[in-house]
Parts: sequence; structure tokens; C-alpha cells
Amino acid sequence: MLNGKKIVIGVTGGIAIYKVVDLVSKLRKHGAEVRVVMTEHAAKFVSPLLFSEISGHKCAISMWDGRDEFNVEHVALANWGDLILVAPATANILAKMACGLADDLLSTVLLAASCHKIVCPAMNTGMYENEATRENLKTLSRRGINVMEPACGQLACGTSGPGRLPEVPEIISYLERFIALREGDMRGLKVLVTAAGTREPIDPVRYVGNRSSGKMGYSVARQALLRGAEVALVTGPSALTPPPYAKVINVETTQQMLEACLNVYSDVDIVIKAAAVADFKPRAVADQKIKKINPGEGMTILMDQNPDILKTLGSMKKQQFLVGFAAETQNLLENAANKVKKKNLDMIVANDVSLKGAGFNTDTNIVKFLYPDGTVESLEILSKDTVASILLDRVLEKRKKALTL
Repeated sequence: MLNGKKIVIGVTGGIAIYKVVDLVSKLRKHGAEVRVVMTEHAAKFVSPLLFSEISGHKCAISMWDGRDEFNVEHVALANWGDLILVAPATANILAKMACGLADDLLSTVLLAASCHKIVCPAMNTGMYENEATRENLKTLSRRGINVMEPACGQLACGTSGPGRLPEVPEIISYLERFIALREGDMRGLKVLVTAAGTREPIDPVRYVGNRSSGKMGYSVARQALLRGAEVALVTGPSALTPPPYAKVINVETTQQMLEACLNVYSDVDIVIKAAAVADFKPRAVADQKIKKINPGEGMTILMDQNPDILKTLGSMKKQQFLVGFAAETQNLLENAANKVKKKNLDMIVANDVSLKGAGFNTDTNIVKFLYPDGTVESLEILSKDTVASILLDRVLEKRKKALTL
């Protein structure tokens, strides 16, 4: 979402300015074009030359520095950007913005610009919680200026509380989501994604499960969010960090995953069921840890079949576009095609988990897309993020076609 975007970064005189150096660098790596406007106070912390080198454009500080690049600099900068991000946004610049003051280049650019504006407050906790600052932030919000809430923690002044500038990855995620909600091709759509494996307890210590890491489902959720969708992520246990801005519902067993899906199913537009659920569960769960037995005796655990989540959702399908996953080790196309018919799916993603570079705990996947009309689309080995992006392309194409019939 950041690729090709023109972003003006307004930098003010806060100690958190060191993070903004990295932010400018990361934005350029994401494909954004960045111009930096500094206040004179900010230049006391970091040399404008550093921002010039990292951004690839001369850093702007004063309306009177005689530059040839812009005829009327504050107007040209205000018109150039797709959005303006002020980070760190000190109490001083927030007060200026709330009052409409324009006594330096940055405040003048902010007043002249009609593009989207985002402020990232960063200051001493007392200053942030001061009634004047709180009122200024409310005023800015009422005027359509977006406020990214500061983080809490230890501050440079020695106090602890709200007022920290969020970390660079958090700011990047905020910007991506901000743009996605306004430009993404999935904005307005509600998507349910299931991910990771489920676990069925044997006793308080042991369980029956599978090797799913959740990487494929988490990639699908992340890509849907980057395209502007509202995402509910129902996930089994996973070591992965859920993507920002997803509504995360943690479950453990297959029955819990089914119930979580049913709770939101009627309200969603698209369902992508990437979770590797446990198909069987122990009939009896021991109250206490089962102790070791004599090696020659063995142990028998009687298993019952779990509910079929995908088939249940297929039987209830109305407006939902339903996508299943088939992880197989043999007869891939035959087994996947049968699932499409038996479970009333609009599409299935099939992969042979025995292949190198595919399946559980890998960053890549080798998949085939199967559709109800019998057509098959094969993808080469790709990253799971890329597979997820192509999958969403196909979902949107097929869903649009179905809605026009």
C-alpha cells in the first residue's frame, strides 16, 4: 500500500526523533517517496543533512532558505504529498495545529495542505495528559486529522506512562492500514480466516494435534487487512504474532473453532478456512496426567470424529464466498475435488504437504486452486504471502462474477 505514495514527514523537536530517521529509511524501502520538513528545534537533535541523505531529497526547514526546487515552498510541499505524517508530534506543534498558527515552515505546510494528515504524539506523560493537550487532540480529531495513540512505557525524562512514540513497525502498519481503508480493493468486506492447528486434550498435559504453524492462514489475514478488509482471525495455538488490526479469536479445540466461526459467520462476506483442524478427538479425557505404562503393554486411546467445520459452513452458506484448504499426501486433485462438491465450496486450495517447500512450518507453498466447474490452476513454489495475495485476487474475481449472475 505504501509503494509509490508521496509522504511528507513533519519532524519536530522531541527526543523520539531518532526513531524517525529509521522510519524514513523504512518508508523508502517500502517504495514510498518521502520529503522531510523539520522545525528548527528538531534540527538541534538531528542534522538536516542526515534526513536529506536518507530521504533522497533536501530537507526543508525554513521558508527563507532560498531554495530553487519550489517557487512557493509551503504551498508546493502541501500540494505534493498524498499525506502528511507528523512524528514526533510535540505538544507545541499540536497546539499550533489546533489554533491554526503558521509561524514556521512545518506549521504553514500543515495549514495549507488539504491532504490526509496523521499526528503521532510523543512527549512527557504529564504534558500528554494535560487538559490543554487533550483538548487540542480532540479538536484535531474533530477536524479530520488522524491521531495515532502513543505507546506506554519508560520515557527519556525518567517517567513512565503514555507518551512514547510507537516503534517504527507499528507506525508502518498504521500507515498501511490507513491507506488500505481508503484505497484497498477489499475495503468494506468482512473476512473470516481460520489458521493454525487445533489440539484435542488427552489429559491435562498431552494432546492430539498436527504440525501446522499457522503461517498460511496468518498470511491470508495479513494480505486481506492490507487490502482494506475487516478481518476476524480464528486461530488455534501458534507461535506467530497476529497481524495488526485483525480481530483475533483464540481457540484450542475443533469444537471451539466451530463455535467461534458460527458466532461471526452470518455477518461475513468471505471465509477462508486455512486452519488444519484435528479430525479426531479422544473419547475420554483423563482428569490427571496419565502415568507411564509397562513398555510391552501399550496404550489404546479410543477416538471419535470431530465436527466437520467446513461442511457445516457450506451447508449454511448464503452470501458467503467459501474457500477451503486441502492438505494431502496422496491423490491430491481427486481428494480436493471431492471436498469442493461434498462441502459446497466456491474454491479450494490444495497442496501436497509431502513436497519440499510446501505444507507445514515452511515460508513457501506449492498449491493448486480448484473450482466447482472442475478447472484447476497450478502455482509454482511461492512465498505464502504471495500465495495469499494471488488467492485473494481469485476470490475477488470469482465473487464478482458470481454476484453478477
